[in-house]
Amino acid sequence: MVLAGVVLAAVILQSKTPSQSGTNLEDMLPIWKVENDCVLSKKGDVTLAFKLTLPEIFTLSREEYDALHHIWLKAIKVLPTGTIMHKQDWFVKAKYQADFEGEANFLKRSELYFHERPYLAHECYLMLTLKAQDRKPQSSATSTLLRKGILPQRVNDEKYLRKLLDSVGQFRSILSDSSFITLEQLKEEELIGTKEKRGFIEKYIGLADQNESIQQKDIVFKPDMTIGKSHVEMYSMSDVEDMPTTCSPTQHFDKYSTDKTKFAVGFATPVGHLLPVNHIYNQYMVVEDTSKTLKKMEAKQRRLQSLATYSRENAISMEATQDFLNEAISESRTPIKAHFNLICWTDSKDELNDIRNQTASALAKMDIVPHLETSGAPQLWWAGIPGNAAEIPENECFETFAEQAACFLNMETTYRSSKSPFGIRLGDRLSGLPLHVDISDEPMKGIITNRNKLVAGSSGSGKSMFMNHLLHSYVLQNAHCVVIDVGHSYTGLCELLGGYYFTYSEDNPIKFNPFFLAEGEILDTEKKESIKTLLVALWKQNDETFRRSEYVAISNALQSYYKFLQVYKEIFACFDTFYEFLQREFVKELKEDNVKDRDFDMNNFLYVLRPFYKGGEFDYLLNAKENLDMLNQRFVVIELDNIKDHPILFPIVTLITMSLFISKMRKLKGVRKVIVIEEAWKAIAQGGMAEFMKYLYKTVRKHFGEAITVTQEIDDIIGNPVVRDAIINNADCKIILDMKKFQNKFDGIQQALGMTDKGRDLVLSINRANDPNYRYREVYIELGNQLMTVYRYEPSPLEYYAYSTEQTEKVKVQEYAKKYGSILKGLVALTSELKEN
Repeated sequence: MVLAGVVLAAVILQSKTPSQSGTNLEDMLPIWKVENDCVLSKKGDVTLAFKLTLPEIFTLSREEYDALHHIWLKAIKVLPTGTIMHKQDWFVKAKYQADFEGEANFLKRSELYFHERPYLAHECYLMLTLKAQDRKPQSSATSTLLRKGILPQRVNDEKYLRKLLDSVGQFRSILSDSSFITLEQLKEEELIGTKEKRGFIEKYIGLADQNESIQQKDIVFKPDMTIGKSHVEMYSMSDVEDMPTTCSPTQHFDKYSTDKTKFAVGFATPVGHLLPVNHIYNQYMVVEDTSKTLKKMEAKQRRLQSLATYSRENAISMEATQDFLNEAISESRTPIKAHFNLICWTDSKDELNDIRNQTASALAKMDIVPHLETSGAPQLWWAGIPGNAAEIPENECFETFAEQAACFLNMETTYRSSKSPFGIRLGDRLSGLPLHVDISDEPMKGIITNRNKLVAGSSGSGKSMFMNHLLHSYVLQNAHCVVIDVGHSYTGLCELLGGYYFTYSEDNPIKFNPFFLAEGEILDTEKKESIKTLLVALWKQNDETFRRSEYVAISNALQSYYKFLQVYKEIFACFDTFYEFLQREFVKELKEDNVKDRDFDMNNFLYVLRPFYKGGEFDYLLNAKENLDMLNQRFVVIELDNIKDHPILFPIVTLITMSLFISKMRKLKGVRKVIVIEEAWKAIAQGGMAEFMKYLYKTVRKHFGEAITVTQEIDDIIGNPVVRDAIINNADCKIILDMKKFQNKFDGIQQALGMTDKGRDLVLSINRANDPNYRYREVYIELGNQLMTVYRYEPSPLEYYAYSTEQTEKVKVQEYAKKYGSILKGLVALTSELKEN
């Protein structure tokens, strides 16, 4: 077993204990060997160790905490008498390391902003120790740490291992089947390490990261406890008088609570993630023979009863013991012995006062009287060595029930990144640590049935900033995005991506060319149908009838026009040349086919379409000569702000946009397609396109696509039954930003969105306790009404100015872009100057 020369340089204990100096820890180590991935102690104890994956912090409801508490209870109750469950949670300060290698695209540059962002890393370990049969109870005075020599006892591997493995199998199944927790057994190499890497045992002994270089560390207990350069403080929770009078699996977290909601966190969370110092939280539960424990308590109760008349303290203790026995029998409780302690450390002695204050404050939030351990610290530290839990001193444990003790278990871990290669960058709610989060593909494996999204948030909530980041991430991962916008929120992003931006102004009116065929594109049925639909919309009003003969005539006209273009390749495909073809060529075909005006009125058709031909009022609309390859352009923005009320332009532009996306949806096989309908959905619905939206939301999932609706006013969606049914019922992902302004009427929104009370509490907790040192907004993401999480979205300065919708900031970005030759160079120069200032 590799211990890499860890040395116990000085052990100075209590005055009555013989001192030991310069002792080699490898000689004293209570671990005999690791065999078959089991840790065997020199006293005959057998231990199996696991690494646990817990639910993410701030993602559980009160009911889920209760369920998790019940699962722990069920698991503890299957453990045989003599078993010690030792749960060890590590919380270590760390700094995020950005990836400086690979292609430095815009988002990769932005990620460098988070380099060395501090956060608290968490790892959770669970050890199940079966004590040797003849082992005597340990006390602080009989700890093996105080003995000069430890002789190995004979270990009956088969007998002890089978007993432990059978119970561990049941224990493991109960936890794993819950879907809250996963267990992974630590292998021999992970326990004892290698010459290059520390194992778990060495990690604890040296308070070192497993990847830290292996070196000798001195361990000193008096006058102050130090391990290497680390100054260590220990707080024990072992005296019943210091413990809370009541406990439960949860407690209120006031920072995220409102007048109407009580945000729940685990009871032990204050000494977990909310304690921002290096610390280990040790949780011990010793399973004893219930009948023997109750007999002992009965004897104690009778003894106290006989002494009750001599002391009020005896009378009170007698009543407490009586209550314990009554509860044990009437409620079928499981009596156990329990001990909890915190080991906190820092490399700077000057920080010890801060650690004491923060730790005392954390314990006070659990209604625990802080007790700084001094005399018993060496023995408690010794018992914390993985595989040595049987050395926990009996006088440091207290009698309780498993139901109460399980409340003190840490039940949460830090946020985790998705394993999927596709996703967006979001941040951990506590620290802003960058995470890779997939809200589209990974959840399709049993959580959601479509990738559609509803994004809602009041003005100023960071909605546009978040959507810019989401679409930017999608495009850089080869998705095609079509955005229908009202408000010019995507100008900077479109310029960065080299996309097509269609908008209307008097100087530069909006232009399309639905007749153009890009290189490699053919006149298929999809293309013909979209042009025919457009021509019919230009010709006929909604209330006018449309005859079959007219449809055939237009279809023949298109077929002939594209054959004509194949002969005369110098002619540019656009509405103007199509109109001229109708005047000069197609009229001849009609005469040859003897088509009557009652079947197709060519003169009426040309007259109605005349405004879109050169010299007409709208001659710009369908004759564009730039931004033509719409099918292969990955980012297209159609800005409707200036035409949303125009009776001619708006319906035509809307129709062209829908045809564009349907073309992408059906022709781009294996490519992600995304359509984003911002506040423009209101105008689209009013323009008779609600049925199209209904069709789109139900169909897009079959073509590897996503439909995303963005709105400021959820009431508008709720009030429109067609759009409500199309959007809400067919959007399995709901993204909600700050909703404080709707707090007093959130019940209606909750009902309309089908949101649970857990979701409501999370939404109303958004931005209630933001860190003033960072500029970010929080965002709630719900997937399939099952996974609900609040993340940070914190744009880097580079992203912030690229996506900003503030007019003054947009003007400044344009000035720098013009000065430095491109928007990217301008943004880099602008943010560099701001950083220097």
